[in-house]
Amino acid sequence: MRRKHPFWLLSLFLAFTLFAAACGGDNDGGGQTTDTTVADEAVPKGGTVTLGWEQEPDCVDWIGSCGGSTYGAWAALRQTTPRAYDFVEEGGKLVYKPSILLEGEAKLETEPKQKVTYTISDKAVWSDGTPITSKDFKYLWDQIVNGEDIYDTTGYANIESVDDSDPKVAVVTFKTVFADWKSLFGGGYGLYPAHVLTGKDRSAETANGYKWSGGPWTIESWNKGSDLTLVPNPKYWGKKPNLDKVVFKFIPDTAAEFQAFKAGQVDAIAPQPQPDAIDQVKAGLSGKKSKFQSDTVNLEAFWFNNSKAPFNDAKVRQAVSYAIDRDAVVKRLFGPLGVNSAMQTMVPLVAKPFATTAWSKYKRDLTKVSSLLEGAGYTKGADGIYAKGGQKLTFEIKTTTGNARRALTLQIVQSQLKEAGIDMTISTHKSGDLFGSQLPKGDYQAALYAATLTALAPSTCNQFCAKNIPESSGKGSGQNWSRANVPGAEAGLKAMEEELDVDAQIAGNRKAEPAMADAAVVLPLDPLPNVFLWSDKLIGPKSTNGIDGPLWNLEEWGIRA
Repeated sequence: MRRKHPFWLLSLFLAFTLFAAACGGDNDGGGQTTDTTVADEAVPKGGTVTLGWEQEPDCVDWIGSCGGSTYGAWAALRQTTPRAYDFVEEGGKLVYKPSILLEGEAKLETEPKQKVTYTISDKAVWSDGTPITSKDFKYLWDQIVNGEDIYDTTGYANIESVDDSDPKVAVVTFKTVFADWKSLFGGGYGLYPAHVLTGKDRSAETANGYKWSGGPWTIESWNKGSDLTLVPNPKYWGKKPNLDKVVFKFIPDTAAEFQAFKAGQVDAIAPQPQPDAIDQVKAGLSGKKSKFQSDTVNLEAFWFNNSKAPFNDAKVRQAVSYAIDRDAVVKRLFGPLGVNSAMQTMVPLVAKPFATTAWSKYKRDLTKVSSLLEGAGYTKGADGIYAKGGQKLTFEIKTTTGNARRALTLQIVQSQLKEAGIDMTISTHKSGDLFGSQLPKGDYQAALYAATLTALAPSTCNQFCAKNIPESSGKGSGQNWSRANVPGAEAGLKAMEEELDVDAQIAGNRKAEPAMADAAVVLPLDPLPNVFLWSDKLIGPKSTNGIDGPLWNLEEWGIRA
């Protein structure tokens, strides 16, 4: 999975629905629900927890294009970087709350320009004891808007200035309105220490790990290809971790990860759901517990590179979309869990008020496939595959290594496309390579992966606005990896990003998505449920917070001796 920043709405009601029985009688459908089986048991101090982790980050420079791994963000970004606002569940809503970095709510002014004033806690310090100040806010903004090869500039590019004249007060003035301002200086990034990095090459200093921290944990070591280890930050001014150490053991093959968990080699895993593993979980695993979240912040899709043949032709994108029976794929993957229908929107299930049914017209229809391809100049050869100018209609689709669910998905799709006269080959890649370099640089024709939310904002402009095509910035920045450019969608996408009124944001998406669906710039597939499994040796509140992941409160965990 890769991070999306930002995406959905502040204070949006969540409709979390449990869709599978969990082992050990510990069920919930999401949010931040306490593990009631240990409610009356004291969490012990000390010990080491080993987690099976199926994706290793390419780097830990979170604002660089190489830092887009969701699993990397869950494991290290959330644990080591301070942020202005946290995501918490309150009365059935996932909302922003000021973190312990701030002295209460930031002050928002909208006239004559949008301005936000953050007051920083006197207790807030970096791991070397240096106070966290407004200079850290200014440093992050400057690096994002002026740096090279930045993952995403959304929101930060709207800022005109950051006044750091008072060390404990950061005053951020915007040149254009940004609706999801609470996602800034946190969310998918977090603050960096200006006193450590100013004058240095930030990317080089952070690519292979860093020793500084403004969170409850610090990175003790990172052995690439093997493991990453966290230890408590002794200078953290908030809740101190109970554990002595947390080790992330990288196991990129999901089936191997699940077997390591069953064998007790790792204490917990957060795997992407696989049909065979889910069947075993439903049947019950001795000494193990699980949580499932169906209305997730994830959305798996087929992503077309709109700038590269054959998908630089809208008719080919449309033909492929009509050639695939997405409902059959989803039912095969998640039917036992009650998930039988494909997504018809690029809005995950947690943000239903923004959703449309724009992609519902794309049902398997071989007559339309033929009409579109023949209209684009293709003719079907004796081998049953369409060709144009002597070139067969063939493409390569990339996805992550070791994911049995995605392998099954692509086997089904490959067969369906062949029947429709389209040849597809499959290649798998390490997540760090795929998300860290290939997709940002446009080195692909099509890809299968899930995007995961990192903020409560309604905008998809970061993924589909033309201004966010990496080549458009001149600096390689931007998350529009599909290189989508749909003039009819731009106004609606812009409204989602810049309108403070929720109704205007919803109206914007309802204008944008039909235009994007007509152009078939992407093809949504499934909601990709969240899964979290752990040994009953682990003590403390555990849940699958969709944005911060299952480790949102890692400092509260403990382990029985």
